[in-house]
Amino acid sequence: MPPAPFSFEPMFAASYAVLLLLAAAGLEWMGRHSHRRSRQYHTRGFRFHKHTDHWECPEGARLLRAEIDNELRVVRYRAPAHTCNACAIKEHCTDSTSGREIEMAMDPWLSSATGRFHRGISLTLVVLAALIFGVELVRYSKGAERWMLAAGFTGVSALALYLMRNLAKTPAPER
Repeated sequence: MPPAPFSFEPMFAASYAVLLLLAAAGLEWMGRHSHRRSRQYHTRGFRFHKHTDHWECPEGARLLRAEIDNELRVVRYRAPAHTCNACAIKEHCTDSTSGREIEMAMDPWLSSATGRFHRGISLTLVVLAALIFGVELVRYSKGAERWMLAAGFTGVSALALYLMRNLAKTPAPER
């Protein structure tokens, strides 16, 4: 029996599935990037000293750990009020009379509502890519294309399972 002719439809479907995967990766990257940028916006000019667990302001004052809010899952660092109120650049830094405060999330990006939203959209795109590979694999189960489709389906399904498990393990933000 002669081999079945090569069909371009599975190649186009696989290309579309790869495009969906690239879009999912782009969404993940943009979500993490915007999260990191928003965090940097609130701490611009400040330096964190991990070994002593404090922030240092541009004028050299220390913001020490003031409290841990387990309900909101944030750590608050605060500078002494008398230091900030006597500072020459106070009007550019804070309007608080009780000292500058920095809040840092205790949980990773994925625990935030925005992170979970981005992961949900990415996961949807990955599942759609797996579905495309799966449907094409059923339609073209006899031919040279089946190996490419099977490999794509297996890889994308494994990625979808990884993303689902990662999302399920991460605690949702409290309301």
